[in-house]
Amino acid sequence: MRCPFCACDNTQVKDSRPTEDNTSIRRRRQCEGCGARFTTFERVQLREITVVKSNDQREPFDRSKIEQSVALACRKRGIAQERLDQLVSGIQRQIETLGDSEVPSKAIGEMVMEGLRALDSVAYIRFASVYRDFSEARDFEEFAGNVRDAGHKK
Repeated sequence: MRCPFCACDNTQVKDSRPTEDNTSIRRRRQCEGCGARFTTFERVQLREITVVKSNDQREPFDRSKIEQSVALACRKRGIAQERLDQLVSGIQRQIETLGDSEVPSKAIGEMVMEGLRALDSVAYIRFASVYRDFSEARDFEEFAGNVRDAGHKK
């Protein structure tokens, strides 16, 4: 593992343990070159997955894109980082267990929407406003009304 501080290739693992949700291994490392310590996470990847965008462009699946989108939607909502990590891990597991090597970006967006709907209604609306490209305040009103009505039916 290359040191993020000095780019030295020699690092030593000082501590390894599973994360709380058992989806990855957390490793504390120390660089033999500069002595800096840093943390890495190791996750199981079942297969190489390609995301097919709406314009038919293809790119490798990148978990960090989902993490960033979820974090942005949940910003200042007081949701524990652990719950966000669980949501993203759950979405990644869903994608990996689909059995397809190519997954449409629309399917991933819908998985994120479903996860956020169960987690926090405001984060759900925030994500939907970008994902569904709301262009007017009326779009927000209609969508928020649907979310509110669905909450009353439960």
